[in-house]
Amino acid sequence: MTIKHWPSNERPRERLLNAGPLSLSDAELLATFLCTGIVGHSAVDVARQLLQTFGSLQALLQASQKHVCAVPGLGPSKYAQLQAVKELGLRLAKEELVQPASMASSRQVGEYLCQHLGHYQREVFALLLMDSQHRLIKLEELFYGTIDSAAVHPREVVKTALRYNAAALILSHNHPSGVAEPSQSDRLITDRLVQALGLVGIRVLDHIVVGRREWVSFADRGWV
Repeated sequence: MTIKHWPSNERPRERLLNAGPLSLSDAELLATFLCTGIVGHSAVDVARQLLQTFGSLQALLQASQKHVCAVPGLGPSKYAQLQAVKELGLRLAKEELVQPASMASSRQVGEYLCQHLGHYQREVFALLLMDSQHRLIKLEELFYGTIDSAAVHPREVVKTALRYNAAALILSHNHPSGVAEPSQSDRLITDRLVQALGLVGIRVLDHIVVGRREWVSFADRGWV
């Protein structure tokens, strides 16, 4: 049975309009976006199958066009729409970080960085460069490494911060293993960068290590 034949109070779109998006499951939210199912299966059925196949919404949005289009009922058009949804989420998160108060929230920064760095299969070291009011200037991916390490050069970090005239910054890198717990070497390089940037008057506000769906804030732990 297609969704249009369901009772009106059970249809995802109508429930969203009447009770808000929080009333819907991940599959139901995805179904409102997909709009149509395939022969013998409603949009909700297709959405549930997608989440089962890829494991999560994040994994679905990070999947390649080849893997998404291999799912019956999906093609380049749906893949493009999924990528648009993903990019809108990233841009919304970035807009929120432009506000000075947002820089005080490790949760907001951590969620944004998880979206941006959490899907990489190799380690990436990035800088959130900010002005004197702690508003975001730019997210700069600076170093790329192997599956478990990326060489970080303090001189290049300082040069990049000065090039953007940053007054403060947040360091970040991902752990492709998915486990965000910082290593001893993470703490050592953070100390070196704090010292190097301090010499030119640039403050390190935090270092956030990103896993697949989690992060660790050095500031929250009192390490910076």
